[in-house]
Amino acid sequence: MSSTKSNGIVKKTHLPSPSATELEEDDPSVKLQPSDLKDYFFPAHRLKTQLEDDTKEPVVIVACGSFSPITYLHLRIFEMAKDYILENTNFEIVGGYYSPVSDHYQKEGLAPSHHRVRMGELAVERTSTWLMVDAWESLQSEYTRTALVLDHFNEEINIKRGGIMSNGKYRHVKVLLLAGGDLIESFKTPGLWSDDDLHHIVGDYGCLIVERTGADVWGFLLSHDILYQHRKNVYVIKQLIYNDISSTKVRLFVKRGMSIKYLLPNSVIKYIQAYGLYAT
Repeated sequence: MSSTKSNGIVKKTHLPSPSATELEEDDPSVKLQPSDLKDYFFPAHRLKTQLEDDTKEPVVIVACGSFSPITYLHLRIFEMAKDYILENTNFEIVGGYYSPVSDHYQKEGLAPSHHRVRMGELAVERTSTWLMVDAWESLQSEYTRTALVLDHFNEEINIKRGGIMSNGKYRHVKVLLLAGGDLIESFKTPGLWSDDDLHHIVGDYGCLIVERTGADVWGFLLSHDILYQHRKNVYVIKQLIYNDISSTKVRLFVKRGMSIKYLLPNSVIKYIQAYGLYAT
């Protein structure tokens, strides 16, 4: 309700109620990813088919993770990556993807994959013009290595679709992994990553790393032989506004009956409540 004053008389007027879009509520028109691999289709409804600037190198950004649940930080890192690319590179973003892990990842607090995929869809379909959720990894019958996930995106975009049209011909799209500094630091954990996979991920593709406050990613790159070898294919993004939202904390808040409002989109909160996720 608002007030207006005319000839000394105050009149009260009712403002229109916000639309479902403004409230980020569920949209029944959102196309759901399948829950069975045999019905899988690659989401390409926001993938550019024509490069806007032919002098740029086309890139697709991929974030792998649990997303249990997806939070505003997961959404923000893509926007941080976009700002970094615009200011510091000759890339043009042609699409962005979340790739939730399968249920075989066996991580504590991991909701069933179809719930995590759906929450991701609810988070991006009403709030973004370039982000999508791909269910392929989540539908696998076993844990899928990150290198193979990036291969999947390369196959779907460059092999099956031929890349992107530029100047009347198709061009290869570079696939970049978007990750936090904690993922990079896990590269030094013995037995967790094979050298072949690291060469493939960082050398053949590339990484956008969102640096945590107080972390020294460049110092770590200097000390890691494989990362240092491919350092020109690693792009470090500093957080200008520190964001400490984590899925772990969100799950704990839900379990304790605390509010999670403003930590993740309203549509995701409603979904968590509707299905009783993370309550126990």
